[in-house]
Amino acid sequence: MPSPTTAPTRAATVTPAKERPVTMPPAQKAPVAPLTEEEQGLSARVRKEIERTIQRQVKGLEYITAGDPAVGLTPKDTIYSRGTLKLYHYRPQSDEIYRVPVLLVMSLVSKPYILDLTPGQSLVEFLVQKGYDIFMIDWGTPRPEDAKLRLEDYVDDFIPSCIEKVQEETGEEEVSLVGYCMGGLLTLLYAALNPDGPMKNLACFTTPVNYDGMGLQKTFADPRWFDVDRIVDTLGNVPPEMMSSSFEMLRPMSKSIGQVRLWDNMWNDEFTRSFRLMDRWGADQIPFPGETFRQTTKELMWENKLVKGELELGGRRVDLKNITKPLLHVTAEHDHIVPADASRDLVLLAGSEDKQDIIMKGGHVSLVAGGNAIYRLWPQLDRWLANRSY
Repeated sequence: MPSPTTAPTRAATVTPAKERPVTMPPAQKAPVAPLTEEEQGLSARVRKEIERTIQRQVKGLEYITAGDPAVGLTPKDTIYSRGTLKLYHYRPQSDEIYRVPVLLVMSLVSKPYILDLTPGQSLVEFLVQKGYDIFMIDWGTPRPEDAKLRLEDYVDDFIPSCIEKVQEETGEEEVSLVGYCMGGLLTLLYAALNPDGPMKNLACFTTPVNYDGMGLQKTFADPRWFDVDRIVDTLGNVPPEMMSSSFEMLRPMSKSIGQVRLWDNMWNDEFTRSFRLMDRWGADQIPFPGETFRQTTKELMWENKLVKGELELGGRRVDLKNITKPLLHVTAEHDHIVPADASRDLVLLAGSEDKQDIIMKGGHVSLVAGGNAIYRLWPQLDRWLANRSY
């Protein structure tokens, strides 16, 4: 009998239970301590430096591609010209004007717009707004034929001619003279040779008198190795590159330090604006008339004739005791071009009873232009002139 067929056994299918997410208890976060005051300060400084670094990159490109800033913008008219010389008359900017006009006399080796840099940073604009009738001598850039000019030409001819034009323009007999650097020297020589002239007041800034105090410049010009005759006979007018190089040698690191300071402050629009203005003027120097350079080197730098009372111009001896009009002299404490040792004797030697010597913080240029000058020199000059310009 056949065996009954056995049904195949089926394996039981086990359905796994649905996986359930395992919920872990929330982690316990440790409380975060608030930043200390020192940490907050550090964080703020880091953020500020990052922002400034970004601004340096952006504004550095703008600085490189931007053109030269405009200078000498105070409105003026040229009322007299002669060769390269121009005499400017600045237009009044106040309802009342002091009676005595002011004639600004610049150095022979620098362009005069250092006194009229830009609105808000202009000594000329400041004085005009204070009510002074301002004139300025711009010597211009000397031509090859001007190499023959001597101190006598400036002191006995050019300055008196400009004073006459100021008198004609204003109808006033008296004029106040304000000289900067070598412009101060020229006004001193004029005042000493014309004690009865029409000068009402005399103000000088960083004016060399005692050339034994000129420091390294006197060393550079030592006759043992400085052949001034060969320089003038060969070149005529002394190139501005030679003058600027000699000034840079007085402080050989100043240019590099200036570039570092510029980069460090590139984020600061006001700083870069002022730096660009000063840098333009510093690089925009002009030749020194050859014979005047020879004369000042030999008779002033080498022989120191002015302070000794031995200097003669046009056959007349220059005696600083002949200066009897009110005198103001301002020296820059950190002036490396005309150190205090070279200028401080002026007030002692002058014969004026009304005389004042002021030493101010600043350098040769920052004394008269820039942010510090606005609060230091300019108000002092205003107060001094105001009491003597009626």
